[in-house]
Amino acid sequence: MTHKAIAINPENPQQFIEIQRPQPTPGEYDLLVEVKAASVNPVDTKVHKGAQKNGLQQPRVLGWDASGIVLAKGSKVSGFNVGDEVFYAGDITRPGSNTTHQLIDARITGHKPKTLDWAQAAAIPLTALTAWEGLFDRLHIDSEGEGKTLLIVGGAGGVGSLAIPFAKLHSKVKVIATASRPDSVQWCLDRGADLVINYHDMPAELEKHGLKQVDYIFCLNDTDGHWQTMSQLIAPQGQICTIVENAGPLDMEQLKLKSAALHFEFMYTRSMFTTPDIARQGEILDATARLLDEGKITTSLSKTLHGLSVETLSEAHRLVLEGHMRGKVVMVY
Repeated sequence: MTHKAIAINPENPQQFIEIQRPQPTPGEYDLLVEVKAASVNPVDTKVHKGAQKNGLQQPRVLGWDASGIVLAKGSKVSGFNVGDEVFYAGDITRPGSNTTHQLIDARITGHKPKTLDWAQAAAIPLTALTAWEGLFDRLHIDSEGEGKTLLIVGGAGGVGSLAIPFAKLHSKVKVIATASRPDSVQWCLDRGADLVINYHDMPAELEKHGLKQVDYIFCLNDTDGHWQTMSQLIAPQGQICTIVENAGPLDMEQLKLKSAALHFEFMYTRSMFTTPDIARQGEILDATARLLDEGKITTSLSKTLHGLSVETLSEAHRLVLEGHMRGKVVMVY
């Protein structure tokens, strides 16, 4: 038995091709999932760019955000049954979700929110895990008292759209988000931001509101471009977390003088290294599902494409590469 997938063409890595793959057999911790919808994230375009630069020996299937139905499970899987509806962000070291059938480690899988459709659910996992881990596993803002400030650089994107309400629901910090267009400003306010500023001149914007520094910074785009400003704005003994790798060396002088901390958040760390707390990701997704079903947060889906094809995947990548997406683009199979 085989199934369909859309993969990077090894003969021309700029393009995608449709391929047929053998039906996989679950390992001891795996779920075999019939994929119903998949989201496209910046990581997809970065891996695709890397393949274009470095070449491929065989087709590679991208996609690390999905929702679907469990068809089979491994011998050590607990908490899931055949027929369960699930959602997950996957493992970057394994074939992705741009396929009709996928193996996923049950420990990094959550139960799909009951109130969301396939597309709405597929828009959530990667951004939810990144936002949750960055805010609570790296910055630990949930243990902070009142009077502290959090600056989210890039509030209207996929991660920012969940980081704002997570911070409001699970901490006492004042949430400041950056956005530039009127619709993006309103998007951030609708999700609970206490204040929205223009990222083009963050010090001047904060000064208007009587702020010269912030206690926490969660950087969701262009670490290199924002680095000097973030170093200026972070308070002594403050903390910065970024999800974006830097292209060049970062000047650490200000952080050293301020005894400030720098964290990196990479959502795939737990699955890539099979860390002892790998199952924490499943717990985070289940907690996120409860918040969604209770109406405390909303899906960040903003555009839905239909069908698993070279055309829809190419269009989804084009939209993400434009860099103007509010929320997420999802393909429904």
